[in-house]
Amino acid sequence: MAMLPLWLGAAPFGVIYAVSALAAGLSPAQTLAMSLLVFAGASQFTAVGMLAAGAGPLAVAVTTLILNARHLLMAASLAPHLRGLGPWGRLLLAAQLTDESYAVGIGRYIEGRGTPAFLAGCNLSLYTVWPLSTMVGILLGRAIPDPAAYGLDLVFPLTFVGLLVPLLKVRANRPVALVAGALTVGGALLLPGSWYVLLAGVGASGVGAWIGGRLEHEGRERSANSTNAKGANSANGKGAGDDPTPGGAP
Repeated sequence: MAMLPLWLGAAPFGVIYAVSALAAGLSPAQTLAMSLLVFAGASQFTAVGMLAAGAGPLAVAVTTLILNARHLLMAASLAPHLRGLGPWGRLLLAAQLTDESYAVGIGRYIEGRGTPAFLAGCNLSLYTVWPLSTMVGILLGRAIPDPAAYGLDLVFPLTFVGLLVPLLKVRANRPVALVAGALTVGGALLLPGSWYVLLAGVGASGVGAWIGGRLEHEGRERSANSTNAKGANSANGKGAGDDPTPGGAP
């Protein structure tokens, strides 16, 4: 149920992807196979656009690899929550991890209610709607010649805004989001291709790691100070109760 609202964002984008892929010269089978095997919307759109422009396979592979480098950061943030899971379980979760399922899954972990089963359900939910929407796009491609004319190209960005807002309830996340936004806009204006995605991911992750380290250090200091204060109070209490005169004589 937690993923159902995100279907409204993923499904139109799957339709748009299929229309774009067919327009770029891919066959219906190739278009659907990419959704089943690649299962990465941003990479699929990038690959389709590059293929339409005549780019070679190596250029497409390198570009999509850079674009998907953010998955390393997402997986690293999930790793502490999956320590009790075996290697095959972690591999299956990683294979189907998406931006949307990550956002919902990590949000549940932040709330203290996350489980690997819940994250797997999030992954499978998106893996169901993405190929289905691709099939709809293949069947209705000619009926939707220009998806942007219907405003469907805005659905995906708005979906991610909706995923981000609940995470901003945690104060430590706000400067991280601000740095990510600034690096994304600046990188998109100044850098070629999709390098801004990697720049924003690495830069914001560095800021998040620094803030997390500071908070952890401050937490240890508060714990140590609290322990020392309790020890001092206990010692003072014992001292006040002792009679300094032997035998209690006046």
